[in-house]
Amino acid sequence: MKINPDYLGRLFTEHELSQEEKNLAQALPSIVEEKGRLYCQRCGSFVNRRTNKLPIGAFYCRECLFLKRVRSDEFLYYFEQKDFPKIDVLKWEGTLTEHQALISKGLQDAVEKRKNTLVHAVTGAGKTEMIYPVVADVIAKGGSVCIASPRIDVCMELYKRMQQDFTCKISLLHGESEPYFRTPLVIATTHQLLKFYHAFDLLIVDEVDAFPYIDNPVLYHAVEQSVKEKGVQVFLTATSTDELDKKVRSGKLERLSLPRRFHGNPLIIPKPIWLSGFTYHLEKNQIPIPLKFKITEQRKTGYPLLMFVSEIERGKKVQEILQNLFPNEKVGFVASTTEDRLEQVQAFRDGKVTILISTTILERGVTFPCVDVYVLEANHRLFTKSSLVQICGRVGRSMDRPTGDLYFFHEGMTKSIKKAISEIKMMNKEAGL
Repeated sequence: MKINPDYLGRLFTEHELSQEEKNLAQALPSIVEEKGRLYCQRCGSFVNRRTNKLPIGAFYCRECLFLKRVRSDEFLYYFEQKDFPKIDVLKWEGTLTEHQALISKGLQDAVEKRKNTLVHAVTGAGKTEMIYPVVADVIAKGGSVCIASPRIDVCMELYKRMQQDFTCKISLLHGESEPYFRTPLVIATTHQLLKFYHAFDLLIVDEVDAFPYIDNPVLYHAVEQSVKEKGVQVFLTATSTDELDKKVRSGKLERLSLPRRFHGNPLIIPKPIWLSGFTYHLEKNQIPIPLKFKITEQRKTGYPLLMFVSEIERGKKVQEILQNLFPNEKVGFVASTTEDRLEQVQAFRDGKVTILISTTILERGVTFPCVDVYVLEANHRLFTKSSLVQICGRVGRSMDRPTGDLYFFHEGMTKSIKKAISEIKMMNKEAGL
């Protein structure tokens, strides 16, 4: 019996394989004991002997139960990854700026030296294009590459870009995707990495400061385990984390920094605007006069308007009010629960939706040329410093319009607002802008 090529580099429970397939696989204990404590081999989580015990006496892991149960009386199985055919896959014909080229060369050197690396680059720096040469290099040598992100929307955006610029087939993996098929280039949510074992020569994790990856030991373990022993991990972020900064200081990570956008213009600094009585007005099916005035003025420009809200119900309410106030506009709304989210986002890109209201689901990883951005209730606890910096990064990403309106409507300045503004000013200063 031959091994199914789609199994290579993948991790399975006993019940996912036939007996013949298990005979061809490598076995791993599902749960191991270290210093008297039990740990799951798939996700690295602690297994509590008291609460995680089955009637038959075996222990199981609760943390990764959504991927089928891991039991101490059963094994995990994996199939060793094999090299791919050596092929040239990059068809992108663009050119990197001088600053982008330095980062790109730094990544190629990091892979050559097998050095894990953090790329700290401002929003709109062109991180995707910068990774193209190193991704193509690894594939050209028969290696396997995965680009992972905590957010499905980011994965979808990357998938579209990679399909345009690479000739090889690409496997896209998330909770609702088509089944995995073996390709030299995989784009996946970070949760999907739990299904791989020593599979990738290069793993690039984009948006490492985003939920649910940040401060998630299960996903940290997934990253470590999915990379080959001599593989390289690259982390991309516009807002670094304490954990990553600590690794840079300890020498576990190299740091490459790019504080300048690809078009050379500065990051847009948000303008805070006091807006009182927002909740009161919503309850009366209204929006405050200053906000209505700003939207009226903005719509005269014809540029698309992206508005961020703190909560789903508030977003729906704002959409309803604005559609009544501006009947000539097409107002859309997206959140994690929106079934036609991808269609709404595309309609906004195509100009069919002119005002798009969003929760933080669109704070990162998406590009809308020439857009203006308003943050409503920027003082809300859900708008962290990192979140606000990412939201600001949606403005001014286009060479055609490297500027744009960016307003924080608030009812009291918070630490997050102040830190976000301070960080953007600091990055502009570091870039000499």
